[in-house]
Amino acid sequence: MNYKLLLLIIVFLCSFHSYSKQSESLKHQINSLLAAKNATVGVSILAGDGSEYISINGNKKLPMQSVFKYHLALAVLDQVDKKNLSLSDRVSISQKDLDNNLWSPIRKKYPNGTNLSLAEVLKYTVAYSDNVGCDILFNMVGGTKVVEAYIHQQGIMDVAIEYDEITQQLVWNRMYENWTTANAAITLLKLFYENKDNLLSQGSHQFLWDTMKSSATGKDKIKGSLPKGTIVAHKTGSSGSNKLGLTGADNDIGIVFLPDGRHFYIGILVSNSTETSEVNKKIIADISKIAWDYFKN
Repeated sequence: MNYKLLLLIIVFLCSFHSYSKQSESLKHQINSLLAAKNATVGVSILAGDGSEYISINGNKKLPMQSVFKYHLALAVLDQVDKKNLSLSDRVSISQKDLDNNLWSPIRKKYPNGTNLSLAEVLKYTVAYSDNVGCDILFNMVGGTKVVEAYIHQQGIMDVAIEYDEITQQLVWNRMYENWTTANAAITLLKLFYENKDNLLSQGSHQFLWDTMKSSATGKDKIKGSLPKGTIVAHKTGSSGSNKLGLTGADNDIGIVFLPDGRHFYIGILVSNSTETSEVNKKIIADISKIAWDYFKN
């Protein structure tokens, strides 16, 4: 399958509003929700079978923040499948690695450093959004541009990864150079979840989606208003706000699984928002619930 062609088809559908009547109804509900919000919001939602699709600012380039840890995980697992790395490899994390202000559950548990398996570092990075683990993984695969190139090789061109976590966080505006679009985000989710061309081995595929389903972050985002126990495989990202009260990014992308076994892909990127953190998260939660109700019914 030519995935560049797949992406072009999706963009074509978005650009010319080739939705069913029902999808237009879903789009209208979400637009109504967003009308009074002082934020730029990119939304892309696709039924698991590809039958229905909506996009709002879906091709707008918006900062990813930690959403790029999903992209990083794909590149790491590709190296695992090529036998350059193994999930059982031991990764040494020193006190020097931990000597920074990055968010790190690894540091919280192992303040004096530790030795973890690659699988454990990946789980900390993806499921707990650990920034120390993230930058160690970037170094292991050759840097941010190697990860970017790997994603581009899959035909997903609307992605730029310039900086690792520690470099990005030194300067506020750098986050805008680590960008994607909502459309590209869900295309990348679909591509590796369906795994039609065996982009990942069976073991790596299982590991990735088990890890995404176990995500401990963003319980008040995509999952926030969904029924208790709903399975969501997702990756969040957040910049926090600056001194002017501007939030650069509050994001969540993922796959939501319905009770009957169906699923839908959803990507919501909230950017340049002067709303409170609670409102930003509620935007994501409310859009997710609207989509849930629509597809469930």
